[in-house]
Amino acid sequence: MTLEEKVNAEIKTAMLAKDNRRLEALRAIKAEILLLKTSEKGSSEDAELKTLMKMVKQRRESADIYNGQQRADLADIEISQARVIESFLPKQMSAEELENAVKAAIASAGATSMADMGKVMGIASKQLAGKAEGRAISEMVKKLLSAN
Repeated sequence: MTLEEKVNAEIKTAMLAKDNRRLEALRAIKAEILLLKTSEKGSSEDAELKTLMKMVKQRRESADIYNGQQRADLADIEISQARVIESFLPKQMSAEELENAVKAAIASAGATSMADMGKVMGIASKQLAGKAEGRAISEMVKKLLSAN
């Protein structure tokens, strides 16, 4: 079952349950998938994962802004939408799994210093797409390369 089919099935379920918050998030996912399909890049599983991760990041940032402005009601909406979107992402890696994956990327790139960070990030980002946030990958690469 493709992501689009899963989302469409979830939309029907949310409509029947009259779950408006979930429905709103699902419709946002569907809109992004349709935009991907019609874009020049085309829709692929990797592109869909990146889009979902971007959507989660946007909602978390919006929630932070709303919390900073004492608008907890709006922040709650953003957080609930982020949770719905995250349910379509693969399970995120733990810190230990991320560290092991980054160590493997460093070894395969033959990196020895911070000057090699670009090479390592290129490899690690491709391998860990959808499994870890870019910021977490970057921080782990910096930590491990600076320890060398």
